Amino acid sequence: MHSNCTRRQWLAAAAGAALARPFAASAAATGGPAPRVAIAKCPSYGPELLPAMQRMFDQLGGLERLVKGKTVAIKVNMTGDTSYRLGHLPAEDTHYTHPRAIAATVHLMGRAGARRVRVLESCWSTSGPFEEFMLQANWEPRDILSAAPRVEFENTNYLGRGSKYARLTTPKGGHLFRAFDLNHSYQDCDVFVSLAKMKDHLTAGVTLSIKNCFGILPVTIYGDGAGVDEPSIEPHGGRGIMHVGNRPPSKSAPSENDPKTPREDTYRIPRIIADIVAARPIDLAIVEGVRTMAGGEGPWAKPSRAISPGVIVAGTNCVATDAVCLAVMGYDPMAVRGAPPFEKCDSTLQLAEELGVGPRDLKRIEMVGTPVREALFRFRLV
Repeated sequence: MHSNCTRRQWLAAAAGAALARPFAASAAATGGPAPRVAIAKCPSYGPELLPAMQRMFDQLGGLERLVKGKTVAIKVNMTGDTSYRLGHLPAEDTHYTHPRAIAATVHLMGRAGARRVRVLESCWSTSGPFEEFMLQANWEPRDILSAAPRVEFENTNYLGRGSKYARLTTPKGGHLFRAFDLNHSYQDCDVFVSLAKMKDHLTAGVTLSIKNCFGILPVTIYGDGAGVDEPSIEPHGGRGIMHVGNRPPSKSAPSENDPKTPREDTYRIPRIIADIVAARPIDLAIVEGVRTMAGGEGPWAKPSRAISPGVIVAGTNCVATDAVCLAVMGYDPMAVRGAPPFEKCDSTLQLAEELGVGPRDLKRIEMVGTPVREALFRFRLV
């Protein structure tokens, strides 16, 4: 990890008031107040990161009422093989959630009284321990393990430590899938957090807290090499079948609602993602864009470039949070297919909104912290 201070100094940097106020409930779920989204400027992953994140959580109402005594699952974004690089930059400076952002989140959860914190990712085509995947990325897993009293890692690309897959059902029947079979960790938690990287995306327009959850699908069921009747034992291959629908998931899992829908990835992926976050609701969405990339979701996207927006966005409603992210990135959250950044695809935010997940209209969202105009960093050069 890269640092301007010692780990002890970094972990101690945010001493302050206890987090006591409850989080604002989702307006989509309760019909109550508008969902609140916090924006923070943060120029680096140094000592300013932890206090910036705690300040955001304070502005949202405090972490304690959300996590105290509970199991928290945090889905991070480590898309692609650890060998992929944009130039000579480390992956965490371009397309991976930065390990310092992960450790800061874990630390604040622990300090707010979380009973257990699980850090989750479906590691690229491997059934090995998540810790080994981190080591391949030149990360030190102990920096995250030591950030709170009880921290666990789980590679959710397969059955993992669970005895069976958990079935989560999509409200309203979903756009493409009425339910998904997932690693147990996505059900065996009281609080689910999507800790994403702020990026463009070749297929979905953008990848934020909602698109981050595409990675919860185990490739043993939804992958190119998945078993036909039952999940495969070992994960291998990507999720190409979900992009183009050239074969169904394993027969043990719920099939598509209608196999006659378009097989285009720009049609399927936004709908699948919307279905996922409706089936596995996000309780806290965090999108870090301190350092990231523009032009796509990984170094394979051409052309793409490294950027430093110096911003973090967080909220308790994922659609509202991603809508604010779009505004910070210089896009219109109300954009539909044909308008940036959704020139070739449908808007995941619009599709999730149709399932009742949350609002994307900024007029229906309470924004706190740094104003959008001050956090604005246009991802498009023209």
